[in-house]
Amino acid sequence: SALPEKKMIFQGLTVNKEDMNKLMLTPQIHYPLPGGTALITFEEAKVAQRIIEMREHTVELSCGELDELDQCRVRVQAVPVEILLPSALEIRLTQSSRSILVSELPSLGISKEALLDKLELFFSKTKNGGSEVESREFLEDSDQVVLTFTEDGVVEPLIERGHTQVPIGKGKYQVKISPCMSGDISNLQLQPSRCPRTVLLLGIPDVLSEESMRDALEIHFQKGSRGGGEVDALAYVPAGRTGVAVFVEDTG
Repeated sequence: SALPEKKMIFQGLTVNKEDMNKLMLTPQIHYPLPGGTALITFEEAKVAQRIIEMREHTVELSCGELDELDQCRVRVQAVPVEILLPSALEIRLTQSSRSILVSELPSLGISKEALLDKLELFFSKTKNGGSEVESREFLEDSDQVVLTFTEDGVVEPLIERGHTQVPIGKGKYQVKISPCMSGDISNLQLQPSRCPRTVLLLGIPDVLSEESMRDALEIHFQKGSRGGGEVDALAYVPAGRTGVAVFVEDTG
């Protein structure tokens, strides 16, 4: 469905013409976890598959925190984790007629706000090829700035220039001027995918502290006699709470 807006910087050179329209995607899936569940990732996919095939598991608990002896075992269900991964993505790019991207900014130990003031002051002057600046902002997770002018016809000559020297403090520093592109997703195709090494555990009662329950689950599922194996990671969400797990590409 709707994807969050994300401002990005594309860096590097295109060597082969056939690569110009290709974009590599690295998935980062946010997976909601309700209360009374746990995610357990095994080192080997065959262990996860075996746990899922067994379906129901009886987990022994430490009775030190419990009042009644019959509460020392809990039954949990193991189900696969199904997520949607992008299989194809098409983006329609358009160049902004009033914005430029300013990069290769110097590291001078001044605040970002002070640097934005210097850039706005320089690019707002007509003698520098600029005009009145409507907005200025740093792109998220980068050292590049987007400057937007109030008038048309300012951007093209600046982009053709490519570089310019901006006075900051007692010195002059060369910065790079590039087109500012905006993109809209015109086509997104998703395909269901099963996490090979991760299992979702359901129906976990709130009978132990969070740390004790996590330890009990890990002890149980790492035992080969119970169908388990070496545990790589385990996340537990107690009843009455919610969590979010982040899945990234498995490079192991």
